[in-house]
Amino acid sequence: MSVMNFNTANQTFRQLLGNGLLYRVPPFQRDYSWTEEEWDDLWQDILGLFAEDGEQAHYMGYLVLQSSNNKQFDIIDGQQRLTTISILILAALAHLQNLVNKAIDPDKNQRRKDNLQNSYIGYVDPVSLIPRSKLELNRHNNRFYQTYLVPLEPIPVRGLNASEHQLRKAFNWFRDKIAARSQQSGEAVAIFVDTIVDKLFFTAISVTDELNAFKVFETLNSRGVRLSATDLLKNYLFSVIASGNTHETELKALEERWERIVDELGSESFPDFLRVYWNSCHKLVRKADLFKTIRRHVTTKEQSFALLRELDRSASIYAALRNPHESIWKPEERRSLEQLLMFNVRQPMPMLMAAHRQFAETQRQIFTQLLQAIAVISFRYNVICNLQTQDQEQVYTNVAYKIDSGALTNLRSILDELQSVYPDDAVFKSAFTDKELKTTNSRNKKVVRYILFQLEKQASGQEFDFESPAYNLEHILPENPAEAWSHIDEQNQDKFVYRLGNMTPLEKKPNRAIGNQGYADKIAIFQESCFKITSDIPKNSESWTEKAITTRQAQLAKIATAIWKVDMLKAN
Repeated sequence: MSVMNFNTANQTFRQLLGNGLLYRVPPFQRDYSWTEEEWDDLWQDILGLFAEDGEQAHYMGYLVLQSSNNKQFDIIDGQQRLTTISILILAALAHLQNLVNKAIDPDKNQRRKDNLQNSYIGYVDPVSLIPRSKLELNRHNNRFYQTYLVPLEPIPVRGLNASEHQLRKAFNWFRDKIAARSQQSGEAVAIFVDTIVDKLFFTAISVTDELNAFKVFETLNSRGVRLSATDLLKNYLFSVIASGNTHETELKALEERWERIVDELGSESFPDFLRVYWNSCHKLVRKADLFKTIRRHVTTKEQSFALLRELDRSASIYAALRNPHESIWKPEERRSLEQLLMFNVRQPMPMLMAAHRQFAETQRQIFTQLLQAIAVISFRYNVICNLQTQDQEQVYTNVAYKIDSGALTNLRSILDELQSVYPDDAVFKSAFTDKELKTTNSRNKKVVRYILFQLEKQASGQEFDFESPAYNLEHILPENPAEAWSHIDEQNQDKFVYRLGNMTPLEKKPNRAIGNQGYADKIAIFQESCFKITSDIPKNSESWTEKAITTRQAQLAKIATAIWKVDMLKAN
């Protein structure tokens, strides 16, 4: 097992920037992107530190830093926050400089400015007048930051890229806030800065290399951190490409391609997409080993270019597989994808991506039928039998690899490889007979409605829209039983209320009318229902007991076995 080398410490901004350490935003990291909304949030948090009953300190979240020598650090996650606080301090320095220029306590204010600048920003070389900054931004922002902000030079308003404009706006925004708060007092400015550098604190996680940084992101697993994991992958690939004397025009084109990939994915996680893509054409890689595996396989400029091209081609398919309403899908494909989304099943994704790549253009029917089969397999394996997804993922990835390599070329051969993740009829029927799905969970409620409406279609030949608000889900033994249900003891009420045999579709109005009444009062309503599986209940059960629920569920299990089946797979 590999050792995860990192250190964790809570540190104030003074401890981070005021001790001679240097920080760098990697060249290909995202540009500065904070807007007035984030600036104002930070400003309000800072003002809270000065309130009479304000908090003693304000937590700024995680920083993930990478360093091999504990002197110079790459900011893997946290660049927006560190950059913004640095801009805020620069705005305070600009206000002090303005006071000096107005001859307001000039000697003291100059000393205050110099002291704060040397402590938290860096210094300007007295000979070359070149800034020696504690913070270096990425390739798109650093020139502007070092040329105009650090030395407090007049800032141009034209010829700037979008993120440089954001840096300029941030500087002006904080300068106006500080000027309004401190008025003509340089001492007030110094106290303000001195307070925030001690009261804003971070949890700084320092790692030795990119592999450990990636593991940290997987552990933290919040949305912002996932975005930073994306940046980490980008930094690695682009640094490999840039090491080969790539022209700036090529780098710009690559960055545009990268942004196109990220935009195509929308709300989907880039690392999740990358892992699905990788497993669609390679042996299975676990999430924790993804970055290490890519770094081992992609070491040259040509390999990096090739990977980016493939990712660009694959991103739209991945996004479409997660969005059944994309126009590329046929109606039967859309239904299967909707089911996978409803079941919350992702394990087949690498195989579906490989199958789409291999068959969608020339043998679309193979892809369509495979997708339909996967929806059935997922229902049996994941929804009803609730079997191990780890084993399932291994099977799907092996099949994806064989499809991609051309070893599997027809539906029969692919389905034969999937036999181990297709629970046979006996296993499925047994699991269905005992299945309980708590409909207090909205996803489960949707799945139960889907199941019951499919059973109704098989029983009566009628097809109802299971998502229609015209129909409700009736719990025959109610979720909140009245006295009429006292013949079932309380422990069994809890045990049986969410069994599939205790639930049935019912028209909305009568469902509301019968509420939690006893079974005798419900019989007449059930008899009048348009749903056969509901109107049959009184025919088969004079009373509603644990035995009646179990018997009905066993009958439904027989019907289910005939519905959710793949004819080409053995039904033992």
